[in-house]
Amino acid sequence: MNRFSKQKLTKRLFTSANLSIIVFLLVILLFIAGINYLSGSSLSNEKEMLENALNKDIVHCYAIEGIYPPSLSYIESHYGLTYDHDKYIISYEPVASNIMPSVMVIEKNLTK
Repeated sequence: MNRFSKQKLTKRLFTSANLSIIVFLLVILLFIAGINYLSGSSLSNEKEMLENALNKDIVHCYAIEGIYPPSLSYIESHYGLTYDHDKYIISYEPVASNIMPSVMVIEKNLTK
């Protein structure tokens, strides 16, 4: 075959250099898709971990002080609860000092 003859398109497309570039791009795309999947699952775990930490701090306060925390800010200042205020809303409604408060963690919708 001389240099002036035309090669078939499939032969030109799948040369060793082009094939390695295609494989490299596929690996990068799979890597990015995997990262997106893992970040989505970690966001749902983050809300669950916040709920667990909040309940643990409420029970811990009752065990030490004999009363449930009067407010969410009390838990934050005395028991070190920290969370992303821009991402979550916590509904904390104390009933009485000896009745466990009603707690709900709501994820804010950040899409605009």
